[in-house]
Amino acid sequence: MHLFLRSLILPGLFFAGIVLADSADLKETIQAHFPESKIESVTQTPYLGLYEVVIDGEVFYTDKKADYFFMGHVVDAKRRVSLTSERMQQIRDARRIAIDTLPLEHAMKTVKGNGKRMLIVYSDPNCPYCKRLEKELVNVTDVTIHTLLYPILNGSMTTAEAIWCSEDRVKAWDDFMLRSVAPAGKGCQTPLQKLLESGRENRVTGTPTLIFADGSVVPGFIPQQEIEKQLDQAASK
Repeated sequence: MHLFLRSLILPGLFFAGIVLADSADLKETIQAHFPESKIESVTQTPYLGLYEVVIDGEVFYTDKKADYFFMGHVVDAKRRVSLTSERMQQIRDARRIAIDTLPLEHAMKTVKGNGKRMLIVYSDPNCPYCKRLEKELVNVTDVTIHTLLYPILNGSMTTAEAIWCSEDRVKAWDDFMLRSVAPAGKGCQTPLQKLLESGRENRVTGTPTLIFADGSVVPGFIPQQEIEKQLDQAASK
């Protein structure tokens, strides 16, 4: 789950009251309420008097007083398309992570088929969407998958440590994510803090986060068909 979404459900954070003069004022107010999130932009939309808020690569909406946040899709009825999806795709297309800055020496590496394509995944062992992603990846071939443990959910650090300290980390990961077999490893040094720092530096705010060979980033779960498409596009560049 996206860290910003989790922060919204805390008591008292649906703030209200002061009419804000412009987007700059609105951005400053939102940032004050969510200091750990990166407010990338606040812009007025041409519909419903809403302001678009981009936080850590995700799109939300608010009113001019910042009384409420709206999480969901704005749909153009005439074109029958999601304006929110179009905007998120623009953001994704523009975002890149330099592969050589990622700590792949601390990844769990799986080579499938010829391994020519590349996929890097920040993943939390207790994240249900990460488990769904692993099931999709079972049938993806000709790819090298680098899994970076990213234990950001409650209780995930203990599980991640047990996976990392297992004799066969990849097997322990697959057993837990695909077959719910608890990892038995314990008592070793782990790079988990370094992986958490790496994720924060690269604005990874939720799991799974997929990174392809061209540095393109897809936050969240996507099905096998979309994974294949992204892998092929990245490999062709």
